[in-house]
Amino acid sequence: MTVPETLHRIPLRPWRWLPWLLLSQVLVVLAWVQLGWAVGLALMVASHALFLVPVFLPNSRFYAPVLSRLPGQAPRVWLTIDDGPSAETPAVLDLLDRYQAKATFFLVGERAQAQPELVRQMLARGHTLGNHSHRHPQTRFWRLGRAAMAAEIGQCQQTLTAIAGQPPRWYRSVVGMTNPFVAPALQQWQLTRVGWSARGYDGVDCQPQAVVERIVGQLGPGAIVLLHEGAAHGHNLVIIESVLQALQDRGLTAALPDAA
Repeated sequence: MTVPETLHRIPLRPWRWLPWLLLSQVLVVLAWVQLGWAVGLALMVASHALFLVPVFLPNSRFYAPVLSRLPGQAPRVWLTIDDGPSAETPAVLDLLDRYQAKATFFLVGERAQAQPELVRQMLARGHTLGNHSHRHPQTRFWRLGRAAMAAEIGQCQQTLTAIAGQPPRWYRSVVGMTNPFVAPALQQWQLTRVGWSARGYDGVDCQPQAVVERIVGQLGPGAIVLLHEGAAHGHNLVIIESVLQALQDRGLTAALPDAA
């Protein structure tokens, strides 16, 4: 698979944030000594916030590069579908075929391991795979340490490689959260982190019409669309089909970035 150079954003310096963290704490100590505890405490809180807030911003480049839109003005979007494979996968694949659309499935490693035939169906129909962690620990992913984060990304990568016969090139963080220990694993496995520019919050309890309206309002050339499959609310198929119809109505093509 050939990926355009502008899209291939593997972290080159995964620990680049560390000197800034150390410097910030030295400045906090100096301020505390020179200006008093009130100023020092305020600066300490601010400095910690500076390094914590980017963890929860899906398209923040603070800890790792991220691809959040496709370059250029070609009338194409990138459909990305998270959290599979699931019982809905065959129906999702049929929908994509019906609209002649291609997508990248960001898969959970242990779910792929349990249903490898569904992963092979994705590939057989011309879609691509992405790494979405091995166990999808969404409530604690943001605070995983270096070893746990490396295991989540590495085990998923190994599982998908064993099924597909070649390693995925794309990675998406669980709930979009990226802490300081994501970048070293991405560098090790030569993965490019993918964010999004169009999101409808379809991974949680939702009203399909409201979700589709949010996504459609953000569609345009180069959009990266975040969708899900297998959510407990049961509306994902309706949402995906509505988005595919909206793309067709607007003359936009759902194509893979490496096929551009």
